[in-house]
Amino acid sequence: MNIEGLIGDLALILMLGAVVTLIFKKLKQPIVLGYIVAGFVASSNFKYFPTVGNEANIEFWAEIGIIVLLFCLGLEFSFKKLMNVGGSAAVTALIIVGGMMGLGFTVGGFLDYNFINRLFLGGMLSMSSTTIIIKAFTDLNMRQRRFVPHVLAVLICEDLFAVVMMVLLSSVALNNSVEGSEMLYSIGKLVFFLVICFTVGVYVLPTFFARYRRLINDEMLLIISVGLCMLMAVFSVFSGFSMALGAFIMGSILAGTNEAEHIEKVMKPVKDLFGAVFFISVGMMVNPSIISEYWTIILLLSIVVIVGMIVFGTVGMLATGQPLKIAIESGFSLTQIGEFAFIIASLGMSLGVLDATLYPIVVAVSVITTFFTPYFIKWAIPCYEWTEKHLPKRVVSALETYSKNATTDNATSSVWKTIIGRYSWRILLYSVVIIAMMWLTINYVVPFAQDLIGMNLGKALAVLLSLAAMTPFFMALTYPSTKRSERQELQRRGNKFLVPLVVLTILRLVIAFALVEVYVGMIYSHGVGVACAVVAVVLLLFLLTKRVGKRMKKMESKFVRNLNERELRKSGKGNTLVSDFHLAYLTVGYTCPFVGERLCNSGMRKKYGANVVSIQRGANLFPIPSADMRLFPGDVVGIVGTEEQIQSLLTVIEDSEEEANVAHSADANNMSFVHFAIEEGSVLVGKTSATARLREDYMSLLVAIQRGEEYKTPNGQEVFEAGDVLWLVGDNKKIEELKTN
Repeated sequence: MNIEGLIGDLALILMLGAVVTLIFKKLKQPIVLGYIVAGFVASSNFKYFPTVGNEANIEFWAEIGIIVLLFCLGLEFSFKKLMNVGGSAAVTALIIVGGMMGLGFTVGGFLDYNFINRLFLGGMLSMSSTTIIIKAFTDLNMRQRRFVPHVLAVLICEDLFAVVMMVLLSSVALNNSVEGSEMLYSIGKLVFFLVICFTVGVYVLPTFFARYRRLINDEMLLIISVGLCMLMAVFSVFSGFSMALGAFIMGSILAGTNEAEHIEKVMKPVKDLFGAVFFISVGMMVNPSIISEYWTIILLLSIVVIVGMIVFGTVGMLATGQPLKIAIESGFSLTQIGEFAFIIASLGMSLGVLDATLYPIVVAVSVITTFFTPYFIKWAIPCYEWTEKHLPKRVVSALETYSKNATTDNATSSVWKTIIGRYSWRILLYSVVIIAMMWLTINYVVPFAQDLIGMNLGKALAVLLSLAAMTPFFMALTYPSTKRSERQELQRRGNKFLVPLVVLTILRLVIAFALVEVYVGMIYSHGVGVACAVVAVVLLLFLLTKRVGKRMKKMESKFVRNLNERELRKSGKGNTLVSDFHLAYLTVGYTCPFVGERLCNSGMRKKYGANVVSIQRGANLFPIPSADMRLFPGDVVGIVGTEEQIQSLLTVIEDSEEEANVAHSADANNMSFVHFAIEEGSVLVGKTSATARLREDYMSLLVAIQRGEEYKTPNGQEVFEAGDVLWLVGDNKKIEELKTN
C-alpha cells in the first residue's frame, strides 16, 4: 500500500468535503448531499478538479465507514425501543418494506434487469433514511408533532429489517436463486446467531461496565467500544455473516447499557469522520454520462419511491389503527432512500452481482428524493385536508371506527398476549442456548474427551457432563411462565381459559424431549436418544420445585435488568425499596429550566415532590448537596421520588436524545438507597433527623422512618427509637459508618 498516496487521497476528499458541506450548511441542505457532491468532484468523472489517485484507497476507508456507521446505528437502536414501539410499528414497517420490495422487483422486470439485480433494486428502494428524516423534522421544528414518534418507531423496525435483508440478499446472491430450504436455513442461522450474541452480551457487558466504571475514562471507553465493534465484526464473518451485521449487533447490545450515551458521545467524531468518507465514496460513483443516459430510469425510480412510500406508509399506518391524519403525515415523511440503499448497493458490488450502472442510478434517486423530503412533509396536511374532504363519509367513519377499535383491547386478550409473548421468548432463548451447548459438545468436547480418556468412556463422560450443564436451561425452558395474578384473571373468565396453558406446558416438555433425543441420537443412536429423553423429562417433572422457580426468575430478572439498564437508571424502577420511592439518575440538559439555579430556588421539590440526593459533575460527586448548590448542563442528578414524579421531571431536566450532551456518570453508583434497623445503644437513639446531623456528618438524606408496619415521613421532630428502620439515600461508606456507631 502506498502510504503517501493513501494520505494524499484522504486529505483531498476531507478538505473538499469540508468546503462543500459548509456551502450546503449555508444553503440549509442536508450535509449528506454535500458529501455526495464532494465525492463526485473528487472523482475521475469530474475533469476540472484534482482527482483521487487511487480509488481503492477510498474504498478501504469506506469499508471501515460502513462498520462504524452500522455500529452507531445500533447504538441508537436498542431492543428495548423495539419492544416499546410494539407490534404496530413492526407491521407498518413490514408492509412498507414488503410493498416496496415487490414494487422495485416489478419495475426492475420492466427495465430488463436480471433476477438478482431486481432483488437488490427492491431492497435499495425499500428503506427510508433515518438520518434525513430526523434532520428534516428538526429543521422544520416538528419533533413534538403527534405523528413523529410513529415514524421513528417504523424507522427503528426498518433498520432491523435492513440488516436481516442484507443477510438474505447475500445468501441469494451466492446461490443465484431463491431456494426455500436455503432461505429457511439462512433465517434459522441468523436467529441462532442473534440470540447467542445478545444473550452473552447482555449478561456480560453491563456487569463489566458496572464493575470497572471508575477506571474507564473517555479514551479507554473509545478504545473498548471500537475494539468490541471490530471483535464482533470479525466474529460475524467467522459465523458466515457480514462485518456490518456484527457491528450493528454490538451497537444494539451496548445501546441498553448505562454507558450507551457516553459511548455515543465518544464515538461521534469517529462516526462523523468515517461516515463522511463513506458518503464521499458514494458520490465518487456518480457518473454524469450514466445519469444523462438513464435519466428516464432515474426519474421513474424517483417517482416509484415517492408514490410507493406514501401509499404503503399510509396504508401500513391505517392497517395498524392509526387515524387518517397521522397515517398520511407518516407516509409523506418516508419519501426518500438513503444510507441503507448505499450499503445494500455496496454489498451487491462487493459480491460482484450488481450491475455497475445501478449504483449511480440509485445515488441519483437518493439525491432527488432527499432534496424533496422537507417539501413533502409540509404538503402532508394540505393533502390530508383534501383527502378527508373528498372521501365518502362512510369511508371516513369506517376508518375512525377501526382506529378506535384497534386501540382498545379487553383484559383477557391483553393477558394472553403477555403470556404468549413470555412463553415465546423463553422457548426461543433457552432452546438456542441449549442447541449452542450441544453443538460445542459434539464438535469440541466429545473429541477432546475421547482423545484424553478413551473412545467410549470419553464419549459417555462428555455427554453426561454436558447434560448436567444444560439442566438449568432445560428447567428454565419447561418451568411455568405464568403469574398468579394472570391465572386468577383467566379463572374468573372460566376454566376453559386454562386449557391453553396446559397445552403450552406440554409443548415445552415436547421441545425438551426432542432436543435431548436429537442430541443423544447424533452421538449414539435414536433408540438411546429416546430412552435418555424419557428419563430427562421425568427428572425435570420431579425437579420443577418452587425453589428452582425462584432461581430461574432470579436469573431471568438479571437478564431483563441488564437489557433495560439504561431505562431503569432514568426511571429508577430497578431501585424500588420503600413504598413507591425510586432512586433514578437524570442528566441535566442545556434546555433545562433549572440550569444556573440554586436548588433552594428551583422549586423542584415543591413543584414535583422529588428530592435531589446527589450531583455528579465530571469526576466529582456531591452527595446530599446543600440547598445553595447550583445545577449546570451535564450534571448527573440523583433523584428520589415516586415513578410519576421522576417521569415528570425526566422531560424537564433531560434534553432529547439527539440534543443531549451527556456527562459521564462515573461514580454515581457510590450512592445507594438502603435501610437498616437502629440497634440498642446506637448514637441515633433519642435523636431526631435534625439533631442526628445525617446530612452534614454522614452525607445522607432520610427518606422514611419505618416503625412496625407504618412509614413516617421525616419532619425533623420524630425521635428515633431502637428497632426503627431508617430508609436513607447517601454515600455507601458514610452509611456504613453511621450503622456501626
